[in-house]
Amino acid sequence: MKNFLVKTIANAGALGVAIWLLKDITLTGDNTGRQALTLILVALVFGVVNVVVKPIVKLLAFPLFILTLGLITLVINALMLLLTSWLAGKLDLSFNVDGFGTAVLGGLIVSIVAWALHVVLPDDKD
Repeated sequence: MKNFLVKTIANAGALGVAIWLLKDITLTGDNTGRQALTLILVALVFGVVNVVVKPIVKLLAFPLFILTLGLITLVINALMLLLTSWLAGKLDLSFNVDGFGTAVLGGLIVSIVAWALHVVLPDDKD
């Protein structure tokens, strides 16, 4: 349970940084509390997408991993961010990613920040 909470907080922080840095990734809400709640809910959706969908896509794209020496990971991360944006729209969460280029940059930012937060935040292995 602690590991799940840490990953959700790291995803929320990483998504928050991407929203802050890129103008085409938006999170709207009436007030700061509503935006924070929406960000946590979007982080949960992002976590579910990464646990359920991403391994299947990585398995199907394995030949491309070899061919591109792993650079296809940027495209897969962008697709996961776009899927999260689409699911957030279906769940009436005010999170939006405009365009594939923005999703690639956002995916890169989210990956780097989430990795850094996972290093800093404690987990069950400590």
